[in-house]
Amino acid sequence: MENRENIVFGAGPLGLWVARVLAGQGRQVAVVNRSGKLTHDVPGQIQVIAGNADDPAEVYEICKGADSVFHCAMPPYTQWPDKFPSLTGGILGGVKQAGCKLIYGDNLYGYGDTKGLPLTEELPCKATGRKGKVRASMAELLLSEADVRVVIGRGSDFYGPLVTHSALGESFFKAALSGKPANLLGNVDLPHTYTYIKDFAGALVKLSDHEDALGQVWHVPNAPTITTRQLVSMVEQHIGRPIKIRAVGKSMVALLGVFNPMLREVKEMMYEWEQPYIVEHKRYAERFGDDSTPHDMAIKETIEWYREHVMV
Repeated sequence: MENRENIVFGAGPLGLWVARVLAGQGRQVAVVNRSGKLTHDVPGQIQVIAGNADDPAEVYEICKGADSVFHCAMPPYTQWPDKFPSLTGGILGGVKQAGCKLIYGDNLYGYGDTKGLPLTEELPCKATGRKGKVRASMAELLLSEADVRVVIGRGSDFYGPLVTHSALGESFFKAALSGKPANLLGNVDLPHTYTYIKDFAGALVKLSDHEDALGQVWHVPNAPTITTRQLVSMVEQHIGRPIKIRAVGKSMVALLGVFNPMLREVKEMMYEWEQPYIVEHKRYAERFGDDSTPHDMAIKETIEWYREHVMV
């Protein structure tokens, strides 16, 4: 296969934004998913190819000759324990043989419930839920592989253009723009760190460019933490009308989860929404600067994207 400077596994919002950032810097980039087709348009210089990330041999054929490989792929949320380890193991095995750098877009589940204490990179991974355990074990696997240059960037609950399946995705923004009640999780008056998807992608690309970042875990930059209600208020200012919100607590999530597999999986993570959830990124800011997008600007861009691509 022809040489490619950068390979991105995963065609979800994070993978596509990583590819866009790379292409915007004039770099060669290919996005890999199972079908070789995308649900969102990407700039023409981004190649899209079909590939099975579970197969190390196939990953090697795709990645040989590349400089950096971005692991932004994930199986459906309800299938993480069954399918995520195999997917990550396949990418790791192929990248190891190809000799590329591996940049992993992780989340914060591995830390588990910190009882409201701020999340820092120094925290041990003590998750007790199955999704948190899976995330923690994969990060440990990647960092323990001595023959692969690995760096991990972790983001919080994210939102932004292309993001539809998240706590602050279509169930909130589409409803708000339609004048309908918008669903949110937990106590909306508690501080909660949200990650803007473009900041997450930009941070992963930046981490890939610095050898001294390798072998470490970094929290990507986030705008200052505010409450979910404050964020809703910003959205109201942009759309020019109030938003009726429906905040769903743990007991209701558990009840609805009997009938809804996705909500059944959310129950495990409700500690995020029932106590302060504050993510620090001091290590990143001291090394690379704090280049996070202010929430007001991020919300404006998100609303514009929803109006153009979803509200049609």
